[in-house]
Amino acid sequence: MKKVIIFSLAFLIVFATLSSCRGRERVEEVIPPPPPPPEVEEQPEVEEVEEVPEPVTVKEPELTEEEIFMSKTLEEINLEAPLQMIHFDYDKYFIRDDAKPVLEANAEWLNKYDSAAILIEGHCDERGTEEYNLALGEKRAKSTLDYLSSLGVSADRIRTISYGKSLPLDPGHNEISWQKNRRAQFLIIRK
Repeated sequence: MKKVIIFSLAFLIVFATLSSCRGRERVEEVIPPPPPPPEVEEQPEVEEVEEVPEPVTVKEPELTEEEIFMSKTLEEINLEAPLQMIHFDYDKYFIRDDAKPVLEANAEWLNKYDSAAILIEGHCDERGTEEYNLALGEKRAKSTLDYLSSLGVSADRIRTISYGKSLPLDPGHNEISWQKNRRAQFLIIRK
């Protein structure tokens, strides 16, 4: 009998619960389904690459101007013409005003490279005798040497020679050519 009473009580509880729900709308909570897992793209297999150390770069030491100068041949230096020629008036050997800044720049270069020795060549135009022009060319070279010495260049580093009219710069026979040929020219003979 106990079983019947328990069964009856359970029936009544279920019936009462169902009765109380009548008339009420039943609200069901809608839970959205979980999102599908993200698709994973298969990555191609990456082959492991062995790291190679960067090569060691050796920076060449920078050379000083004097080291660069010393690495050149005399021919290369003279082709660069670091010393500019000067010009003279007809039948004169004094240093003109326009030649002074040129000689000052030449003296600055010579003082910078104090091991260099030079040859000053005196030249003339074609007018006059060979003997006269050789003497005039020598005076032009000497006055150039004296001016460089006054700017602090040691005379021991300078030699002179006169070519007179034998080596014209311009072979013409007019005033323009003659002006070019009346000159003192520089040649570096020792570095």
